[in-house]
Amino acid sequence: MPTLEKGLARLGLSCGPPLLAAFHRYYEELAAWNRRVNLTRIVDYERVQTLHFLDSLTAAAALPEEAPNGGRLVDLGAGAGFPGLPLKMVFPRLRVDLVESVGKKAAFLRHVTETLALRGVDTYHVRAETLAHDPAHRGAYDAVVARGLAPLRVLVELALPFCRPGGVLIAHKKGDLAREVEEARAAMSVMGGELVARRCVDLDGLRDGRVLLVVKRVGAVPARYPRRPGIPKKRPL
Repeated sequence: MPTLEKGLARLGLSCGPPLLAAFHRYYEELAAWNRRVNLTRIVDYERVQTLHFLDSLTAAAALPEEAPNGGRLVDLGAGAGFPGLPLKMVFPRLRVDLVESVGKKAAFLRHVTETLALRGVDTYHVRAETLAHDPAHRGAYDAVVARGLAPLRVLVELALPFCRPGGVLIAHKKGDLAREVEEARAAMSVMGGELVARRCVDLDGLRDGRVLLVVKRVGAVPARYPRRPGIPKKRPL
């Protein structure tokens, strides 16, 4: 698997035959399920390695230092498991929760987690707006990750309630983000967040304007947020 192996090395992440074999099995399960469940439009083996596995793992550099060694991460709108599961596979001690509102996708997440024998992973078939008000999850995570879920102004309302003080939202984005960031400033202020980094992705096959936006929880999150399901998207802060 030269593409994945080369990319892992470029990202400074250790790999070996067991890890590469696990990613290959992940691909096989993804391809098999995708024939009956709409998980992804990307099914070519080489493209999955780059556009799903390695793209997910670019978030590793933005994780809080303590997170890989027993910290907690939640992936909102996890879909087929990206970016949460590749991060778990590379950092086995990271505890990962996957939040997915579509039942068939949640079923795949449970299946692939069991198939890969990943421990410390839970899947929640629920809306993020609902789970964020559960005391077991509110303010409990070192990092929240999301890929293609929502504009930043919506995402900060969904994600920051999950963050512990000092925790971060890592949002996978692409393109000219100046307007999106500016439109999110009011929401970040309300939600106790601050944009602390914009990390350009520099990896073969991913140099197409991809950026990681890192928003840190620096203040209190009002108890009323996030609002009920659908409202953050319908009426952004």
